[in-house]
Order: sequence, then C-alpha cells, then structure tokens
Amino acid sequence: MASGNGGVGVGGNCGESESSDSLRTFGAVLKALRDEARLTQEQFAPLVQYSAAYIAKIEQGKRFPPRDLLDRSEEVLGPTAGRVLSAASRSLTRKVGLASWFLQWAAVEEEAISLLSYESSVIPGLLQPEPYIRALFDRRLPPLVDEQFEHQVCARLERQRLLVERPGTTFSFIIEQALLERRMGGAEVTRVLLDHLLRVGRLRNVEVQAMPLIQEDHSGFEGPLSLAETVDNRWIGYVEAHDSSRLITDPKAAGAMLQRYGKMRSQALSHQATTSLLEQMRGAL
Repeated sequence: MASGNGGVGVGGNCGESESSDSLRTFGAVLKALRDEARLTQEQFAPLVQYSAAYIAKIEQGKRFPPRDLLDRSEEVLGPTAGRVLSAASRSLTRKVGLASWFLQWAAVEEEAISLLSYESSVIPGLLQPEPYIRALFDRRLPPLVDEQFEHQVCARLERQRLLVERPGTTFSFIIEQALLERRMGGAEVTRVLLDHLLRVGRLRNVEVQAMPLIQEDHSGFEGPLSLAETVDNRWIGYVEAHDSSRLITDPKAAGAMLQRYGKMRSQALSHQATTSLLEQMRGAL
C-alpha cells in the first residue's frame, strides 16, 4: 500500500519468515509462561482467540505478536505473566526485510480492523504475487544487492498472510485499470497477477475494485493513499513515495482521506464488475 509496498496463496518460495533475536526471545518467554500454567498450545490458543498454529509461530519467533495477545495472555496467565510479557515485548524487532521508513505503518497494519488502499502507480503490496514483486525489484534503482532483494521479497510475501490470518479484518483495494493494462514484467507475470487477484478477491474479507481507464469524475487525483481503522475505531492515514512515508494521525486529515476514499469507491467498478474485467483480461492474454 501507499500501497504499503515497503507485501489465496501467500509465502511464495520464501518458506517461513526470518526471525530476529528479540522475536525468538519473546516466543521463548511466552512458551515458558504457558508451560508454567500447564496449558498446551491447543488449550491456550482458543483462550486468547488465536489458532494453535499461529501461537506456535509466535513461540518459534516467526510471527510478530499482535498487541491484543499481551492483554489476552494476561487474562489467561495472570498479572505477573502479563508484566513479564510486556517487558519482553519492548525490545521486539519487527519484520526483517521491510524498509525502515515502512515499519511504523506495518505495525498499524497488523492490528487494524479495516484496511483501505487506493493505488495508481503499482499494485498494492498486499496483492502482489511473487513474480510481480520480483519484476518490480528487478527494475528498482539503485539496484538491490542479492541478499537485500531476497529479504524484501520474502518480507512482502510474509505481510500478505494478514489477508488469511485476520479473517475478521476487512480489506478494500481500489486499483487503477491502467496498472493491469501495463503488463509490468511481461505477459506471463501479468497472467499470474490476474489469477492471483481473482483468487484473493474470492476471500470474504477482501474487496478489489478497478478504477476505469476513462472516468471523468475521479477523486483520486491527489495520489495513492492507505487508511487503517484501529480497534478503538480511529482512522490513521498513510502515504509513501520515493523511499519515504508519512503517517497521518490527525483526525481531521485522516477524515478527509476517508471521505475521498469513499467517493472513489462509488466511482470505481464494483467488485463483481472488476471480477468480470479481470476474467476478460486473463482470457485475452
């Protein structure tokens, strides 16, 4: 998204996300406290409203723990355990491979109950299949060294797990049709992209809309934007360009962005019409 381009079928060939020492430490602390309470992962997970597989990833240092996990764990494990987990969380390092200027938005993204994104320059990071990501990074200037390249590909793919791991979060994307017509990376990359958008668009919590090539009434002329609704129903805006970004927390400014996004939703093709467009474009390749 300004698009969050700092990342159903997610994960590509990257395997598990790379863990940091702080993530592994937090995971080990959580496991020790859970063991002390004589709870298995299968018993503990429903008590904190997450899956056992997700708790396992956190304990292995392969997932960044959501903030609400700390509060829910305290309710289950007790106030002393809550204080220990809170202390362990203060040194967490988020998302190896994500650009430093993007990390603040990545933190907001993981805890949002609604995420909205309008993009006019590139497919939103949460919707990019691996071949498209690689096509973008192949064209990046200055070029990335091989290790940076692979880390950033994996980090972007890892972010996409939000779409399936947070089924209660609603995701709305408005994409300029020109991005689909451009064929970034060639016909085969575009074919994979269209298939991926059709597949992700079938998720109940995801809505993808295309802005038509010709739209005389277009409210997106000020550029790409992203919005997140927090658990306490506040809206936070985000914009990025040329390896820099800005988080917008002022309610009036975020409200103006939300108003523009709402108008664009009415100007774009519906989700159903967008699906038909994607299918037509896929058949024409």
